[in-house]
Amino acid sequence: MKLSDFKYNLPKPSIAKYPVSQRDKSRLMVLNRETQEMEEKTFSDVVDYMEKGDVLVVNETRVFQARLYGKKEKTNAKIEVFLLRELNAEECIWDVIVDPARKVRIGNKIYFNDKLWCEVIDNTTSRGRTVRFNQPGNVYKAVEKIGLTPLPPYIKREPEPSDKENYQTIYARVDGAVAAPTAGLHFTPKLIQKIEKKGIEIIPVVLHIGLGTFRPVEVEDLTKHKMDSEYYEIVPESSDKINKAILSKHNVFVVGTSTCRALETSVTAEGFIKPSRGWTDKFIYPPYDFKITKKLITNFHTPESTLLMLTCAFAGTEYVMKAYKKALKDNFRFLSYGDAMLIL
Repeated sequence: MKLSDFKYNLPKPSIAKYPVSQRDKSRLMVLNRETQEMEEKTFSDVVDYMEKGDVLVVNETRVFQARLYGKKEKTNAKIEVFLLRELNAEECIWDVIVDPARKVRIGNKIYFNDKLWCEVIDNTTSRGRTVRFNQPGNVYKAVEKIGLTPLPPYIKREPEPSDKENYQTIYARVDGAVAAPTAGLHFTPKLIQKIEKKGIEIIPVVLHIGLGTFRPVEVEDLTKHKMDSEYYEIVPESSDKINKAILSKHNVFVVGTSTCRALETSVTAEGFIKPSRGWTDKFIYPPYDFKITKKLITNFHTPESTLLMLTCAFAGTEYVMKAYKKALKDNFRFLSYGDAMLIL
């Protein structure tokens, strides 16, 4: 497959800038890989496709308030510091991106308020820096009040207070993501309750989504593309329950491409899940033999993105691109705050 196989024209009005007022009332396009049919439903109808004994695997990573604005010591120059990942919790050392980068050198201190500041201890990439925060303990907690929601770059507006809740799944629990696992944004407590009442168990895994999710693929030959590494974790209790569903021939419904990548990273030779944690740079594109994911819930993705490639690997490129064409014609809402797709 080539990069250009995943090209399509996405008009700006099709990109959702805000979510629908009721999460589970977004539109749902249902694709059936066997019959090649496409039908339109409402997201809350997703429960109708599940049966007792099936499992629903979700990514319970939590988006933290990663965008900070501070002032440089002495000059008072305004600096944006975008937190990427925690490197050492005890030492409060983080990977960040700074803007404007030309003003930020090793040894500089950036103050966010009278309690929180950081010192630049290394350069990484052109805009990348390694910093040490003065906050002993939990930096996540310290930035929660003063940081802004890291909305995707294609949502061309400033974050608003409502985004703090909107750009977060209702089951988010583990701090660490700078982008939401957006397929999960459609679930409500009521819908989760309905799913569980039907006898479907909801199983958590973690994959902390990084900024790499928005990074464009710059090579036509996909075998040469390298994914950014992201931290993931699958605990024994979760792997046991998924394996039990596989053994009893029940469906594994997977919510989102990040969840899918975590599961497909942690597969045994026999096609089961093993408990594991670490960093994954797994890149899934056609053709790919999915070992764990039986049904996939996902959003509509940007052209030529690794997320679209994974979706095409799961349902077939021609079929997915045809569905995207129909979705655009039928005014579906695209990307993070947009509508969803269920692939059976």
